[in-house]
Amino acid sequence: MITVNTYLIFDGNCEEAFNFYKTVLQKDVLQISHYKDVPQSDKQLFNESDEKVMHATLQVSSETALMGCDMTNAPKQLTAYNFALYLRIDSTGQADRLFRELSEGGRIGMPMTQTFWGSYYGILTDKFGVTWKIGVNL
Repeated sequence: MITVNTYLIFDGNCEEAFNFYKTVLQKDVLQISHYKDVPQSDKQLFNESDEKVMHATLQVSSETALMGCDMTNAPKQLTAYNFALYLRIDSTGQADRLFRELSEGGRIGMPMTQTFWGSYYGILTDKFGVTWKIGVNL
């Protein structure tokens, strides 16, 4: 079996973002490792502050995880957000709550609405610059 998970690269605010996603997605399992946790013998591999996130994993379901790290010295083309995360939700109530909470401090691209293709759907960019598409098949 192959699974595909999303890995987000942040410019210094990974821990803040993952704590936000943990709250909004109402998940309990969040693992965060910092660059200070890297063994001294491997420190030369990383050019980041000790307090920044080396790796974060938020378990969304048994098959899916959201992962990420801080790369404050990375080339901008590596940290450019040219994708969207798509959440398929079971109910309009849950979709509305996720949309409302994820959009706080961000930008709404398309409010949650009934679409011509038979989905309740909306698009937003959160306060961390990550674009989310939320859909409920009705």
